[in-house]
Amino acid sequence: MSRRGFHRMLGGAAVATTVSLALAACGSGAPATNADGQVEIRFSWWGSDTRVKVTTAAIAAFEKENPSIKVKAEYGDWSGYWDKLATQTAGNDAPDVLQMDEKYISEYSSRGALLDLSKQTVDTTNLVADVLKAGESSDGLTGIPAGINAATIIANPKVFKDAGVELPDDKTWTWEDYKRIAAEVTAKSKDGAFGSTAYSGDQASLCVWLRQRDKEFYTPEGGLGFVPEDMGGWLAFLLELMEAKSIPPASQVIEEQASPLDQSSTATGKAAMSFWWSNQLPALESAAGSELVILNYPTLTGKAADAKLWYKASQFWSASSRSKNSEAAAKLIDFLANSTAAGEALLGDRGVPVSTVVRAEVAPKMKPADVRVIEFIDGIKDQLGPVPPGVPQGGGAMEDIIKRYASEVLFKRQTPAEAAGKAVEEMTAAIAN
Repeated sequence: MSRRGFHRMLGGAAVATTVSLALAACGSGAPATNADGQVEIRFSWWGSDTRVKVTTAAIAAFEKENPSIKVKAEYGDWSGYWDKLATQTAGNDAPDVLQMDEKYISEYSSRGALLDLSKQTVDTTNLVADVLKAGESSDGLTGIPAGINAATIIANPKVFKDAGVELPDDKTWTWEDYKRIAAEVTAKSKDGAFGSTAYSGDQASLCVWLRQRDKEFYTPEGGLGFVPEDMGGWLAFLLELMEAKSIPPASQVIEEQASPLDQSSTATGKAAMSFWWSNQLPALESAAGSELVILNYPTLTGKAADAKLWYKASQFWSASSRSKNSEAAAKLIDFLANSTAAGEALLGDRGVPVSTVVRAEVAPKMKPADVRVIEFIDGIKDQLGPVPPGVPQGGGAMEDIIKRYASEVLFKRQTPAEAAGKAVEEMTAAIAN
């Protein structure tokens, strides 16, 4: 899966077109069964080889408890997944159960392509309420969160040590501290490592930047919650970071954005700090071959409570509204969300378990890196900002727009103010369309 797993996306307009075509087809027909008389459902997701392994183990546990249901696995990488799903939905051939992302859940939900799980036998009693809200809309509960994430900075202590620089105190550091510390690592590194990677490919960093200034990326009504001047400040600081050599030059930034996780600067020791989601720590640590550290975001005030982070649904479990076996599909989703057996198979691959019961039961069986993710998630509970408004239709285009205009600034083809103005204009159009 590519850098951060979220960098290549299918445009919202394409999803809208193909999903709307699917609505011409209707009716569920007779339940689908195989030659053995079992109800057969298809389950599709994107992800790495590790995700395939743990999800296959969860499927096996489900089939053992539900011998009358057979689950057929379908999986692929991020970009191919969305192309395939759009085509399948348009052809009335969507998987019964599918992994869904917040960027596209409203696109599919609003066109009636996803099942309202509130009307199915899915128990939400022990699921973290604030995270569960991310799958709710006027179309119902169309996604059950697969895990909890938070935006983080992941640090490589070895790079700090080799440069003779102390790890930052993430309970007190500011954005200016972050810039200074990163520049110091770059200057003192004997191996040519940089103090940090750029946040230019990371929509989460812009969200945090806005929230620390009492803004949100989206409004509750589905519009943009900020103006060009807000994004201009974020881009201007990005340029400051490059000029201070806190981050690499523009060409290396672009190269880094295209790198797979195991070849990222975090994994290869070419950067002391990078912006990631919390659940990516175990894979990064495995690739790096040494222990990594999760850091809270810098703040304007130097107080960790002002980081304004939030619990994010890593992905969702959704079901096709056209499923011929909606009962079996809902049963699988309930199992994935609430079963200890599923939790023991999946562990922290999709983030911290959303069920507090499952989390407590599987934590002792997790790897040290997964446990540290849980400790971080639990540790910021009292410091969270308000739950962000949901991603509206067209939201899938945002990260690509952000990356393009950040690149314009880093290559100095546009000023931060110019780039922010054009970016906001494109974002507004994406939502409107």
